[in-house]
Order: sequence, then C-alpha cells, then structure tokens
Amino acid sequence: MDKQIKIMPCLDMQNGRVVKGVHFIDIKDAGDPVECARAYCQAGADELALLDITATIENRQTMLEVVKNVAKATTIPFTVGGGISDAASAEEVLNAGADKISTSSAAFRKPEIIKEMVAKFGPEKVTVAIDVDVNKSLPSGYEVYIDGGRTATGTDALEWARKVDGYGVAVILPTSKAGDGAQTGYDLPIIKLMADACSAEIVASGGAGKMEHFFEAAEAGATILLAASVFHFHMIDIPALKKYLRDRGLNVN
Repeated sequence: MDKQIKIMPCLDMQNGRVVKGVHFIDIKDAGDPVECARAYCQAGADELALLDITATIENRQTMLEVVKNVAKATTIPFTVGGGISDAASAEEVLNAGADKISTSSAAFRKPEIIKEMVAKFGPEKVTVAIDVDVNKSLPSGYEVYIDGGRTATGTDALEWARKVDGYGVAVILPTSKAGDGAQTGYDLPIIKLMADACSAEIVASGGAGKMEHFFEAAEAGATILLAASVFHFHMIDIPALKKYLRDRGLNVN
C-alpha cells in the first residue's frame, strides 16, 4: 500500500477537559487538553483532532479559548469540530489556530455550508464527519446519525458520503456509533464502502482496541487512523503502533 498512513489521536472535549465515553455516553475524564496535545506531538502523532462533543446539543460554538491554547502547544496539523454551524464559526476556529475544521450535524442539515466552506477556505481545510449506525433496511446497511449520535436521520450513510465527496472536501470522517469507545475494532465495512466510493481521504474512527485494528482499517482503505481511549489511557503508544504498522508494510511516517 503506497498511500501514507497517518495516526490521529482525538481529544473529545467537555467543559474544557478531555473526556472519553463508550457509544457516545458513559463519559470519563482523561486529562487537560493542552498537556494531552503536547504529549501526543512528542509521541509522534501525525495529526490531532479536538471535538467539542456537546457544543451542538448545547447549541453553542466551540470553546475558542481551548482551541487557542491547544494550537499554541501543537506542532502537527490540528482539526477542530463541534458546534461549527456555518462559515463564520469555522473562520473563528481557524483564526484561533486550528489548521482544519470538521462539521457534522450542521453540514447534514444545510449541505450548502459545505460548498461555502470549501470555496472560502479550500478543500484541504474542511472535514465532514458522519456518525453512522447499522440499519439493514437502507441500501448500504448504514444510517446517518446527527446531534452527537443521538438523532437518527433515515438517510443512507454511503449516499450522504458520496454527496459530501461531490462537494470536494479533502477528508470524510465516519464514526461507528456501535464501535465508539468499545475497543472491539473499527467498523470495516463502512470504511471500505466509503473508501471505494469517494475520492476524499477516509478516517477510521470508533472502536480501536489493539494494534491489529489499525492495520485492518488501513487495509480497508482508511488513510487516517483516529483513536482516543487506547492512546489516552496508554494501552497503545504511538511509536510502538507505528513500528507495528511499518513492519506490516504500511507507509507510515
């Protein structure tokens, strides 16, 4: 596989702290975001994600102060999501020091904001996140969820990913609701479906528990491997993971 594979720790934020849940609930504290960001840069992470997980459901914008502080501590590309509902809120987050923004619920409700952001900031700055869960009655077998995984939409996840891809975004980030925090492995079928159908890079998110899971996700077509719990709680360390993937023939920095 010649595509470069990137490792992306994810800082899920709530009330200014890094937290981690299972299936988007059962939230535990995992530390200070600035300290976590600094540690991940030193450990050799390729990118970093920060998601303000309750911004959308609390109907507020991302915590810009946290973004500014994390940006100062970060030496790698840094994506921020949560509460980004239009080009203006995206611009505020980018101005606060984020390299890229991620939008999910707002993009689903008003797809034209994706086009607007791509036109204004460039495709490489825009990630669209898609929370999914299994729904056998839909053509792909997966349904889009919004509002932090709380609201079913009835929309086929692959159909939505194709539409998003058509707007020219650089990255699509599907997260399996069933896999989130469960450490039982990424949802490989949805990664493969989206990787085969889209020209955007696909992020594997939700479910990493051991090193094999990262390899399987890359084999399924993901080029950015995102995880939280296993990194936050030192079950897997990034240098060891990179060596493992390199030893299996993947192109890892």
